[in-house]
Amino acid sequence: MIEILSPREVARARDTGALVGDILHTMKRQATVGTNLLEIDEWTKAMILEAGAESCYVDYAPSFGRGPFGHYICTAVNDAVLHGRPHDRVLADGDLLTLDLAVTLRGIAADAAISFIVGDARPVESVAMIETTERALAAGISAAGPGGRIGDISHAIGSVLSADGYPINTDFGGHGIGSTMHQDPHIANVGRAGRGHKLRPGLLLALEPWIMADTDQLITDTDGWTLKSATGCRTAHSEHTIAITDDGAEILTLPTV
Repeated sequence: MIEILSPREVARARDTGALVGDILHTMKRQATVGTNLLEIDEWTKAMILEAGAESCYVDYAPSFGRGPFGHYICTAVNDAVLHGRPHDRVLADGDLLTLDLAVTLRGIAADAAISFIVGDARPVESVAMIETTERALAAGISAAGPGGRIGDISHAIGSVLSADGYPINTDFGGHGIGSTMHQDPHIANVGRAGRGHKLRPGLLLALEPWIMADTDQLITDTDGWTLKSATGCRTAHSEHTIAITDDGAEILTLPTV
């Protein structure tokens, strides 16, 4: 299903996106050395419920997961990159943490992710990976606009990732979003410009470049959910929800705090 939202629905999407951005910004500030991943999940739950919103994850049970996800935020550490299921783990100095969050507020969903280094350590390769995904995300957003194609976005993202020498996995990527979290069209992190679904004002897209340092192969953790690099290498992931507008693309998931 591909939804085209009305101007009133896009306005509601701005509220959802701001909530997602604010929660992620708050969790980044609170995720320090010694923080437990389960604490991050509890803090996220409290902010979602206080805002009168709903988690997109708690009851989420797609074919690739083992049962309902059961938590409010994805917490992926070091070699984990997608669908990181919170568990009893304390963060250490230098850990590379990815937080991925999707919520629904007044019937409209928004989805975003951030990667960052915990503590004072700054491993050079990890910092470079994060910066690559952020630049790829910016390139994908710049390529999005009315009359363009999904392939334009995929090509822009993939060009940045490839230029920096990272392998690209095509099993998981960006997606449409609206009244539900995951919708068509799929947005691969590599592609050919000029191909794919035509972009129209009112279309919401979650763009999410993610990489692993030395492989494009994923393995599933024993929790049945968390996807990790097959080689144990570090990973990074950046994501925003955008709305296609009459003259370009609007980022909806920027923090307001």
